[in-house]
Amino acid sequence: MAVQTEILSRLKPRIDRLSRPPGLAVVLAGHDPASEIYVRSKIKACAELGIFSAKITPPETATTEELVALVEELNRRADIDGILVQMPLPRHVDARRVLETVAADKDADGFHPLNVGYLVAGRPAPRSCTPAGIIQMLKHYQIPIAGRHAVVLGRSDIVGKPMALMLLHENATVTICHSRTANLPDMCRQAEILIAAIGRPAFVTADYIQPGATVVDVGINRVTDPAVAELLGRSEEFARKGKAVVGDVHPLDMARLAGAYTPVPGGVGPLTIAMLMSNTVELAERHQGAE
Repeated sequence: MAVQTEILSRLKPRIDRLSRPPGLAVVLAGHDPASEIYVRSKIKACAELGIFSAKITPPETATTEELVALVEELNRRADIDGILVQMPLPRHVDARRVLETVAADKDADGFHPLNVGYLVAGRPAPRSCTPAGIIQMLKHYQIPIAGRHAVVLGRSDIVGKPMALMLLHENATVTICHSRTANLPDMCRQAEILIAAIGRPAFVTADYIQPGATVVDVGINRVTDPAVAELLGRSEEFARKGKAVVGDVHPLDMARLAGAYTPVPGGVGPLTIAMLMSNTVELAERHQGAE
């Protein structure tokens, strides 16, 4: 993806100017297959850029206290600039407590309450990677944001809420919709920029899309029913793999109606990793400037 390549190429000279390589620690507890794939992609991106990465894999039985102690140790390490705790954590773990143990100045994901507060206030801080990548993508393809009506479908702390705030900072008029929104198709159809992050496969159909709108599909959903895969135009992929990956937007409706749209897979995912690299480099610059 051109925008991902551009973001990463801009990071290389910044890394070269540092006195030591930026360091990213990734904590992966348990054996969630999707998480393992994501972490491999992140470690690979680090290696290609010259970022030092430490992959820490505590057992699935690790307690909240053990994970908190692990994160506190990473907070103290001078060679680690960014810490990422891969979600989901095992069910018995207090995920919020573990995430909030990450020092705000090592928060590569932009999830710490202090950094969320800085986002609200429009102050510099690590930003949640997926929404930050979407803003970069819209700018790269010269899609106007200021004055446009943007609808964010989904209100998660990871995508929906920070996405709405970032669009607001770019002077869009923003509506946040969710599962309890009345007249949901009508609300979404008003969007000139529609961000779908609701976590339901092909939930957004033609009724939700204004012709010519820009549609950004954040969803990653696995379809295991061949009849559903065929309806979504993914029968060839299903025949090859025994499953198909679709987003939150019906791919055929999106391709037919949208003026511009992101494919799934291969659209927003690579951007998220690029922005994680960007956050890590920015944190390293701050740490080394303060040394």
